Amino acid sequence: MRQMQHIQRICRAVLIALKGLNERAQRRTRAATVLLAGLLALATLPYAGAAGAQAQPAAPSGAFPNRPVKVVVAFPPGGGTDIAARILAQKLSEAWRQQVVIDNRGGASGAIGIETAARAAPDGYTLFVGTLGNFSVNQHLFPKMTVDPVRDFAPITQIVDVHFVLLGQPALPAANVRELIALARAKPGQLTYSSSGAGGAPHLAAEQFKRMAGVDIVHIPYKGSAPSMQDVMGGQVSITFDSLLQALPFVRDNRLKAIAVLGKSRSPQLPDTPTVAESGLPGYELTNWFGLAAPANTPKEIIAKISTDSQRALQSAEVKEKFFAMAATAVGGTPEQFGTLIRDESNKWARLIKEAGIKAD
Repeated sequence: MRQMQHIQRICRAVLIALKGLNERAQRRTRAATVLLAGLLALATLPYAGAAGAQAQPAAPSGAFPNRPVKVVVAFPPGGGTDIAARILAQKLSEAWRQQVVIDNRGGASGAIGIETAARAAPDGYTLFVGTLGNFSVNQHLFPKMTVDPVRDFAPITQIVDVHFVLLGQPALPAANVRELIALARAKPGQLTYSSSGAGGAPHLAAEQFKRMAGVDIVHIPYKGSAPSMQDVMGGQVSITFDSLLQALPFVRDNRLKAIAVLGKSRSPQLPDTPTVAESGLPGYELTNWFGLAAPANTPKEIIAKISTDSQRALQSAEVKEKFFAMAATAVGGTPEQFGTLIRDESNKWARLIKEAGIKAD
């Protein structure tokens, strides 16, 4: 440092002396002036860079990430998947000091988004938020899909569990699962259930329930969860199986009856509502989930970093509170654990889709 300061003092002294020369001498020494000015600039550069680094540390040029990261969501803005992606993206952006932007690619039952992400460069700068549907179900409903989620993606971490609930119209003469099963067996083909569309999670949940309970309940598909729930509230449909996030306001004002939670444990938002398994149908379980993945062949060290940083973000109190507000639970977990979940769920729902003859719209 002392040597550098000495060079700076010499350069400044020479420049001052040059300014004192007459015009002719200045012209003769112009080249020397330029050279010394450049030397002075180089001498001061390390100190300016060090001051800037103290104010805002920057990632080394070869470190990941050193530019913005894109997260593809296969649904339009405002839905549960989009909201969850934005919550995580904000925390990663803070940790990485890089923009993490959401790229909504809705349409074709999620096919547009998943294909966009799968074809991206495997460098960690394009990520994808997968769901139960587009990672473990759709390939069994759409045999012509060009993307194989297991082959074409590298799992990073599970983001959340999204709680689902069995809902009934207020006048339904069944307060729990046992009473519902008894009612359905006494009136085969007379009870109805609505769904957000053929092949969606609500449809799968109901078909799993029917097969395990041995009951005949008629399916009435809708184009979305909102009209599906509206007709249950209006008494046109007996029951539905859908997201607690969308149903919770209607449960709280008694427009829908919460009969049971579909997951393996009770929901914190409905602590007094039992699970299907504990209230009459052992072994039943459906939990929707979202998880983070990257294109296959993304370097393992990048996958490991994104996974570690994502898990740290998911454990923060702020993130947990935000997910709680949307009736979801932050999960996390290693890439290996998330990969196992994808494969296990794929095998589970492939069997049901085949046995029940479920077809997508």
